[in-house]
Amino acid sequence: MERVVGIDLGTTNSVVAYFEQGQPIVIHNAEGSTLTPSVVYYKSPREVVVGELARRNLVLSPKQVIRSVKRFMGARFSELGERRRGISYELVEGPDDSVLIDVGWTRVAPEQVSAEILKKMKRTAEEFFGEEIEQAVITVPAYFNDNQRAATKRAGELAGLNVLRIINEPTAAALAYGVARNTPHSVVVFDFGGGTTDVTILDVDKDVIEVRSTRGDTFLGGDNIDELLSQFVVERFFKDTGVDLAADPITYQRVREAAEKVKCELSTTTESIISVPFIAVGPQGSPLHLHYPVTRAQLEALMDPLLPRLIECCRIALDDARLKRSDIANILLVGGSTRIPCVVKALAEFFGREPSRILNPDEAVAMGAAIQASIISGALREVLLLDVTPLSLGIETAGGVFTPLIPRNSSIPVAVHKQFTTVRDNQTSVKIHVLQGERKKASENHSLGWFRLTGITPAPKEIPCIDVCFQIDANGLLHVSATEVTSGISNSITIECFGSLEMEDAERIAEEAQAAAEEDRLFLRKVSLVKQGEALIEELEPLLQDQERPLDPMTAANLREAIFRFEVAKATDRIEDIERALEGLNELASSLGERLLAKRLESLEE
Repeated sequence: MERVVGIDLGTTNSVVAYFEQGQPIVIHNAEGSTLTPSVVYYKSPREVVVGELARRNLVLSPKQVIRSVKRFMGARFSELGERRRGISYELVEGPDDSVLIDVGWTRVAPEQVSAEILKKMKRTAEEFFGEEIEQAVITVPAYFNDNQRAATKRAGELAGLNVLRIINEPTAAALAYGVARNTPHSVVVFDFGGGTTDVTILDVDKDVIEVRSTRGDTFLGGDNIDELLSQFVVERFFKDTGVDLAADPITYQRVREAAEKVKCELSTTTESIISVPFIAVGPQGSPLHLHYPVTRAQLEALMDPLLPRLIECCRIALDDARLKRSDIANILLVGGSTRIPCVVKALAEFFGREPSRILNPDEAVAMGAAIQASIISGALREVLLLDVTPLSLGIETAGGVFTPLIPRNSSIPVAVHKQFTTVRDNQTSVKIHVLQGERKKASENHSLGWFRLTGITPAPKEIPCIDVCFQIDANGLLHVSATEVTSGISNSITIECFGSLEMEDAERIAEEAQAAAEEDRLFLRKVSLVKQGEALIEELEPLLQDQERPLDPMTAANLREAIFRFEVAKATDRIEDIERALEGLNELASSLGERLLAKRLESLEE
């Protein structure tokens, strides 16, 4: 099989690695570094620059230099929210509410920008091996939804790569950590990168790595810290000089560049200086220089509101995994932002143990991707990866009920079959409505898509057998199919978009579902009562039409009245009214028991 590389397509930096002689090896780029800045400079229609040289042009051409594009992969323009903050380029609405980036002479989609980064990683590998590289495994954040994963796969294809697998970044890090470990234990992968935070709990046991739970925040990363420090400096400069450095994009970008360097320096020293000469012009035309000392204590004070958000991700991940802090054998640090001392301290206090520094935070994900690539190519023994899906997936059934097929936190890849039937006589088609969520009421969940299965063999209701299959593949993409068993006809859909589901959205949805448990119980009770009433009416109505053995006028009038009361109660949607109306129907059914039994026997004979 051809050589397959592993690529960590990061928010801040990207890394490419390969597996050889029993270990993953990170490849240095043309600039001599293992880290390639995930920055693209659209210099002209004929020239696109990627990497360190592009990053250096952030100050001079901020509107043409794209960074942190990963935050916009697979996003809807109408749902960007705070992801717009801290960027110097212009986002515009594209077709079907998609996101485009205006670089002046053209507009590009986020996956096109990511494709340029992947082309750079592809060239880096090709220059190293001296041969063409066409196949890769690419990593994504654990909470990337289906649309974001599909966008990443398209970016790989645009870069000329055959993307053999999309795997989650924490899982890749666990691969880099756990391939040679023989003692079963639970580990936390704490991935605090440039744009996102992922907290994933895994069980590592020889060749099996199983994800127990995953939580995080797609709006929390090193970029947020850079922004906080930049705002702190800009506000102080305005107070001292009356000049607003944030008013000019180029000037503000110079501040952000300096703030990022100081942030990194304060991970190894207790004090640094943020210095940008000739940053502005004073009232008298004299040059103004930005020159402030910044201590680690000041940076930690600015970060103080962020730390509880990080720890909350850890707490929820533990709860979802049904584990105690003492059950965790190791905490693996991934992502450059984990070098910040107060982050490490907060994790140590929460888990009661010091995090491990066994992995290189910048390279671990790419190394894990390279291991996965070697498994696919057959160079390494099979390692079983068991990821999880964040929310339940299922279909809408009769009465507007959500019927899950794949519960949340189910291991993937997974395929589940479940049999359904028709609700009307001679029904020849059914609508398969695919949903994602935790509520029992279908309309309260997120609609992913639908398709119609037609050509069902006409038969009495509840006779046809319709097999519905939900399959999540190794890339985390959902495929749904339905087959009518008798005729063999089938139809299917591949869900192209899970909506803009973010990590905090999944947490919120699960919490809301728990809070609405009583409301959902009443909804299911109401659906059950309605089904009972409708089934009873279906049996009673033929008695009204029986010309051979007609009901006496009083009984017939009472029956019509009881049916009418039930239909009215069903329309009012009040459970107490439905219960009373059903009780009236049951009383009449009891008094007409012999007639009903005779009708049932006649139906069986037919």
